Order: sequence, then C-alpha cells, then structure tokens
Amino acid sequence: MTTFAVTAALPGRAPEMLAEAGEVRDVPGAGRPEREELLRLVEGADIALTMLYVRVDEEFLDAAGEGLRAVCNVAVGFDNVDLAACARRGIVVTNTPGVLDDATADLAFALILAARRRLGEAERLVRAGEPWEWGMGFMVGHDLRGGRLGIVGLGGIGARVGARGRGFGLEVAYFGRRESPHEAELEATRLDLDELLATSDVISLHTPLTPETQHLIGARELALMKPTATLVNTARGAVVDEEALVEALREGRIAGAGLDVYEDEPSVNPGLLELENVVLLPHIGSATVETRAAMAELAARNAIAIARGEEPQAPVPLPDA
Repeated sequence: MTTFAVTAALPGRAPEMLAEAGEVRDVPGAGRPEREELLRLVEGADIALTMLYVRVDEEFLDAAGEGLRAVCNVAVGFDNVDLAACARRGIVVTNTPGVLDDATADLAFALILAARRRLGEAERLVRAGEPWEWGMGFMVGHDLRGGRLGIVGLGGIGARVGARGRGFGLEVAYFGRRESPHEAELEATRLDLDELLATSDVISLHTPLTPETQHLIGARELALMKPTATLVNTARGAVVDEEALVEALREGRIAGAGLDVYEDEPSVNPGLLELENVVLLPHIGSATVETRAAMAELAARNAIAIARGEEPQAPVPLPDA
C-alpha cells in the first residue's frame, strides 16, 4: 500500500481522495510543523505532499529514504524543492498550476488598486480616529485608465492580470524571455525590461524565483521607473531587493508598492513597516476557499496517479541528473 506523507492539513476532498488510494500520514493540527517533525513524518514514505514553506533538500530526501517516489508540491511555485537532488534520485516532482491563476490575479489587481488609490493609508486614517475632511487635495492617488500596465512574466497569472488591466482601460506591455501565447489576445507589446520599467505606470511581477530572477528588481531597475509608478509583487519576495525598494519608497523615487510576498517570510523588512506608501499583505494570493481546495485536490490527483504508475497531471521538468 502506498504511504502518503502530508505536511499540512489539506482542504476540500483531498484527504478523502488520498485515504481511498493508500495510507495517509499527516501532521496533527493546522499549524506549521517544526523541521524535526517533518523529517520524522516523511521517513519511509512513498510520496510526500509538501507546502511551499517545506524545504525539500538533501536532508529531507535522506530522511524520507530510498523509497520516496515523488514530491507533490501544493503550490504553483517550486523554488522550495531542490530539483537537481530529486533528479539524481529519480524522484518525480509535481506542482499545481492553473487552478490558482484567477485568485492570484484578483489579489494582484486588488494590490494595484489599493496602492494606486492609497486605500491602506486611507483606511488606517479612519480606523485611527484621526480628524479628516473632504478636500480637493485629500488622499489623492492616480488613475488607471489611460496608463500602461507592465507585466514581468506573461504566463497564466500574468495574462489574467493583463485581462483585468484591459478592463480598467490600461494598455498592456510585458517582458519575457520568449513571446507569450497571450500576447495577441491582450494586444500586449513585448519590451525589454529596462523599457518596460521606464514606460509603465504599474509594474506587476509574475515570474518564478530562479537564480536569474533573484533581485531582478534592484536599485538600478527601480531608478528606471517613473516617480509616479507603482510596483506590485505577488510572485516571490526575493525577486525584489527589499532594501533597495525601501529606499526608493522612502525617497519618493516611485509612488508606491503593493506586496504579498517577502524575501524572508514571514518576517517583513522593518523599513517597509514604517512606510505609508506600501500596501502589505501576508502571502494570501491563492487564499480563497475554492482555490485552496482546488490546489489540494490537484496535488492529490498528482500523487494518486504516481501511486498507480500513471503520468501525473502537472509534472515539473527536472534538470538532467
């Protein structure tokens, strides 16, 4: 019988699906388990279902043992998984693409609106009980219509953000290593990164975290942006150099930012916490009841297919061993 090691409580039908297919070993409660508990959990397992905060490295794979056949990540990203180590050991890796695209795009666009219209700052003012009165210059932000939305990574999520932007009257441009299949439907213009940064009113990041994209947006790139521009990141925190972002926001070199992800989650750079012109959320891009259930169920389908000797729905390409 296949043993599934599940590193967090899963919503939806996923627990039932796994229980019907094999033995389920999971962690008690809804909190995040300690590393030692995770390593004990995966010992002797056939398939591990992992969360984005679980480091799947040599230590993890050693703890699981030679019988581990697959790592099924309950996330679209997989920067927490050492793909090369899995490839060397013949371990299949899967993820959950597609099912969270709309929820994450909604959240990204919510950050765009909140940052452009200073919604976080305005709500804090009201909640603090500060006196205020309507005036022509009171809490003014920036329009969206007629501006340019620059998308870094026009994949599934980025394309859905672009579609929302078009609905708000934004022109769409993007940067990517290759032409996006969504270019025509969005009437999007492909630009190099420097031109995208220099000409966009909103920059929204939707690229995976890789050695090439770590600190893709640093001091030099922020200096290229308009002083009226907004940066939004719902991808991975380390795509942005947070220290450089703090300085750019503090000095007014860009108008604002909206962040759902951070370099050292769950810690947030203290400099960001001091600033009014940044909207800060706790990594909730996919956090809807429906989407989290869909993610868990796709991960379960991947795991069950592998247990049956079938091809999983969403395999992650591995490097050559």
